Amino acid sequence: MTLRLVLTLLLMMPAFARADGLRGTGNLGLVIERATGSALIVDTGERKAIGRVEGLGDLSHASAVFSPDQRYAYVFGRDGGLSKVDLLTATIARRIVQAGNSIGGAISDDGALIAVSNYEPGGVRVFDARTLDPIASIPAVGADGRTSKTIGLVDLPGRRFAWALYDAGEIWIADLTNVEVPAVTRLTDVGKLPYDGNVTPDGRHYLAGLFGEDGVVHVDTWQQPLKAERILDGYGRGEQQLPVYKMPHLEGWAAVGDKLLLPAVGHHELIAVDLRKFTEVGRVATHGQPVFAVARPDGRHVWVNFAHPLNDTIEVVDTESLEVIHRLTPGPAVLHMEFTPRGNEVWVSVRDADRIDVYDAASFAKKAEIPAQKPSGIFFTARATRIGQ
Repeated sequence: MTLRLVLTLLLMMPAFARADGLRGTGNLGLVIERATGSALIVDTGERKAIGRVEGLGDLSHASAVFSPDQRYAYVFGRDGGLSKVDLLTATIARRIVQAGNSIGGAISDDGALIAVSNYEPGGVRVFDARTLDPIASIPAVGADGRTSKTIGLVDLPGRRFAWALYDAGEIWIADLTNVEVPAVTRLTDVGKLPYDGNVTPDGRHYLAGLFGEDGVVHVDTWQQPLKAERILDGYGRGEQQLPVYKMPHLEGWAAVGDKLLLPAVGHHELIAVDLRKFTEVGRVATHGQPVFAVARPDGRHVWVNFAHPLNDTIEVVDTESLEVIHRLTPGPAVLHMEFTPRGNEVWVSVRDADRIDVYDAASFAKKAEIPAQKPSGIFFTARATRIGQ
């Protein structure tokens, strides 16, 4: 072996060593373990957990968003905790407690800002995504002069965020291009108790569901001046509203082609909404009160889970016929569903069975079970590429 060849091999060795330790993050995800304040890091390709991060606080209503490079997850805890989790090292890069009671958050389209929605003391607080240092605080004081809980916080294109004021019945849209001087548009008197919100995948239409009355509020963010319009007014008229054991979520709603499928509050049905006219075009009778209605990425099917006491079941809805075509009973307390990025599989958290089930999204056959401690929310890194997630 010549000296030149030996030197060449020595130079290549570090590269080989790095290659052995390198991996991507596009097939990673986070599973919230609500009872233990921990989260599993999962590999969707291998269908297994590859790490556990503990010390995340109260995760009883936790959610997560991801950095643009899909390395970091920002976990929003119910106790006001905001944790930056490194998926590659399975460690907490930084954690702060920014409020007394929070209810989710969002990341700006440039990945620079993390906004958190708070019940206590109300309002929205904004942090530097790299350091979690505070940058801005936007108190939620409604037109009646009272502080309000905020909810339904989502990101919009153009470094903007939208959220609802639960107590005040308002929707605010903030432009944080100049984060030190947020430009906030306040839409007042939109309806009673807006409880959740979401934005269409193109970032144009913000919708907030109303808990205090039958109806949904729609804001077309492309129009100026911004205005809130009521849609689906009185959608439960003539029907007896049932007790609400679990609030339905608009987060993760089913946007399929030219329509949305929205869970109805206090009714056993989904409402199909025409995305061009924002009028009702059909209903789907369901097994129970829907909580999440999640569309397969190609839009062909929507998977629906239900509130207690019927929360052991999932139904699959055909989006062309608006008929239930399949029913599964994974087990007690099905809390969340998440499709893999191309939609070949769906992961299901079965809280009271302490496991995640993985199903083939086309045949509905179970492919794997993954042990987890009281799992709830499942969040895959592909969300980093989607508006409003």
